[in-house]
Amino acid sequence: MGENHRAVGTHMERLAERYLVALGYRILERNYRCKLGEIDLIGLEKKILAFIEVKYRSSGCYGDPTCAVNYKKRRTICRVASYFRMTHPWLSSYQCRFDIVAITPSQIVLYRNAFESC
Repeated sequence: MGENHRAVGTHMERLAERYLVALGYRILERNYRCKLGEIDLIGLEKKILAFIEVKYRSSGCYGDPTCAVNYKKRRTICRVASYFRMTHPWLSSYQCRFDIVAITPSQIVLYRNAFESC
């Protein structure tokens, strides 16, 4: 991935974070990484622990941004989420959910509970 792609990705994740905070989320982690993979954002919305994938598309040529969260990506997110929960036991009482923030030049859309745990 080129330097420009990284810069755009970072910008879009910050945009998504501001959007989520405005909706009442409290962001706990940004770009959480472990040996199993990475999750863009982890946050709390009331008593729900949300694992959030941010996807951006500059045009409709490559389809809806949510289409990029395929089975392999969902499986990775689920594994990282399980590891996060195991290493943060004080959050074990929270229900968890997997959200996607889809960003295009014309809109930002939050898909709460976008997929089930794998």
